[in-house]
Amino acid sequence: MTIKIALLSALCLAAATSQAQEAMDHSGHAGHSPAAPVPAEQQRWDHTEPNHGQPDHGRMDHGAMDHSGHAMPHPPATGIPPGEANRPPVPTLRPADIEAAFPDLPDHGMHQGSSHFMFVADELEWQDADAGSTLAWDLSGWAGGDIDRLAFRSEGERTNGHTEEAELQLLWSHAIGPWWETVAGVRQDFEPGSPQTWAAFGVQGMPLYGLETEATAFLGEGGQSALRLEAEYDMLLTQRWVLQPTAELNLYGRTDESRGTGSGLSDASIGLRLRYEISRQFAPYVGVSWSRAYGNSAELQRAEGEDTSEARLVAGIRFWF
Repeated sequence: MTIKIALLSALCLAAATSQAQEAMDHSGHAGHSPAAPVPAEQQRWDHTEPNHGQPDHGRMDHGAMDHSGHAMPHPPATGIPPGEANRPPVPTLRPADIEAAFPDLPDHGMHQGSSHFMFVADELEWQDADAGSTLAWDLSGWAGGDIDRLAFRSEGERTNGHTEEAELQLLWSHAIGPWWETVAGVRQDFEPGSPQTWAAFGVQGMPLYGLETEATAFLGEGGQSALRLEAEYDMLLTQRWVLQPTAELNLYGRTDESRGTGSGLSDASIGLRLRYEISRQFAPYVGVSWSRAYGNSAELQRAEGEDTSEARLVAGIRFWF
């Protein structure tokens, strides 16, 4: 085993010695000495310098090449692109030019003390009631400026040519924010029972886009008091189809048998109407409404032989101007 190892070591040493001699022979060929490292800036192709006696290993002479066939012209020494030199210079803007480009906008009348008005027939409809055909309305409007306005509300019902309910409110509204305003004024009831006058005050606004709310308190004759909460929401199904749910609650401080109202929660009603806006100002609609009496009001209706709840089909038009 020792003899074999010795023989292998001798062979490896002989091979290494032979390769070193061959490398020394090639390095001295033609009198060349090992080349020194060339700096990076000298490794570029030289267009003008001679070879200094060194063999030309594929070096390209760009000075001898024909560049006349190149399609892209060299830019002029001035740095101006071709065709730009003959263009006229950009004129200097004068104050008259600026005034002509930015004229004064017309006065839109917002927050300038100008007056506006609006009338809305939110509900003007026929209803299929248990007692017969009913004409119902819910109207409102206002006139004034952006902060203070004179407003009115009116709602009621006529069944078979007889007025069942009718009221009118005259209110002064004052804006307290972009979406809220306070109201104060009077309410006059014409039906049911004998006419009655109330003092009214409350708030109305839009806490969410499309959701309109009203909360109004009333103080009537003989110490009577009431609270009405209303809300309606416009759900835009398409650009013309709008679904509108509505809700209303009425509460009274004391019972009034002559008008069929009891203390506490008196009645509640909800509705769902689908309208088609032929234009933004005019839209026919169909829907359903449901109302129910509660507490003492329900007992008064039962005593009169009337139902405490009722569902109705409705059809009407909504318009404003």
